[in-house]
Amino acid sequence: MEIFNYMENADYEQLVFCQDKNSGLKAIIAIHDTTLGPALGGTRMWTYDSEEKAIEDALRLAKGMTYKNAAAGLDLGGGKTVIIGDPKKDKNPEMFRAFGRYIQGLNGRYITAEDVGTTEEDMDLIHLETDFVTGISKTSGSSGNPSPVTAYGVYKGMKAAAKAAYGNDSLQGKTVAVQGVGNVAFRLCGYLHEEGADLIVTDIHKEAVERAVEAYGAKAVDPEDIYEVDCDIYAPCALGATINDDTIPKLKAKVIAGSANNQLKNSEHGKTLHEKGVIYAPDYVINSGGVINVADELQGYNQERAMRKVETIYDSLTKVFQISHRDNLPTNIAADRMAEERIQSVRNSTNQFLLNNQNILSRRKNNR
Repeated sequence: MEIFNYMENADYEQLVFCQDKNSGLKAIIAIHDTTLGPALGGTRMWTYDSEEKAIEDALRLAKGMTYKNAAAGLDLGGGKTVIIGDPKKDKNPEMFRAFGRYIQGLNGRYITAEDVGTTEEDMDLIHLETDFVTGISKTSGSSGNPSPVTAYGVYKGMKAAAKAAYGNDSLQGKTVAVQGVGNVAFRLCGYLHEEGADLIVTDIHKEAVERAVEAYGAKAVDPEDIYEVDCDIYAPCALGATINDDTIPKLKAKVIAGSANNQLKNSEHGKTLHEKGVIYAPDYVINSGGVINVADELQGYNQERAMRKVETIYDSLTKVFQISHRDNLPTNIAADRMAEERIQSVRNSTNQFLLNNQNILSRRKNNR
């Protein structure tokens, strides 16, 4: 892997390798872009097949956070960390304290948070060494578990998508097929049930399905049958890449809006949905409630303010759908364009500021 060529192609700013022999820490911090502000992105712990795979994942995820934070209207750039190791066997307090010292050494360029394989308790250990961490436990005065807020953001985003498809944002009487009913999706089902939507649910875990059936009167189907059910909205809330060549022909929904990451197997599937007239709510826009919530900690966490910001996911998706209609673009490409336009606007403003300062200095020099 030619690291500098990879970084140059997508204009990454920094790649930091962190090693601590005592604790076994092997971490990679990737900072993609800090035009809008310091890079915010979680710490993932995973058993990677190789160091190269870990580097690629860190870089890919960091770029995704740049777009996610920009689309969410946050004054934050994108970054990500991966720790190489088994989160069930290789963790120890010294590892996360050592990692916290590396974050502190970046002096605020990167702010971390919880991700796959890490927990609030891990963030608390990092917090012993640095303030540049969010998602620490509520006993430490932070926002705590982001799942309820993420669910609320997905609910608001689903309403925006329904309006784009059906002319109004009411979900009453709409049939929503929810694939996966984990923590976020179960709370999403609560919002949908309260508004009067009819729920069809599936999950590989039988107890998760039973909980949704009991709580919300949902209809249960087998995991392989969820794509073909008659529904108005399909909500992918489990693994990624469920929108692919095999599933798209089976889907009957006019709207796809859910909490899962990387819902499209590749970008071409966004084009296919666009050509079929299906309204797809890009995943990194609709599921940004969690990052909005933890970002509020940087101002001193205020739940009411955070929830108001999460509600703007509705407006962000409305703008995405407008760009898609205006430029005849798939919504996933329209979301990228919205994020890129915001970053470029700030970059141009910064450049103009610097240019004005240079002109002032030049005039002063000439007047001497």
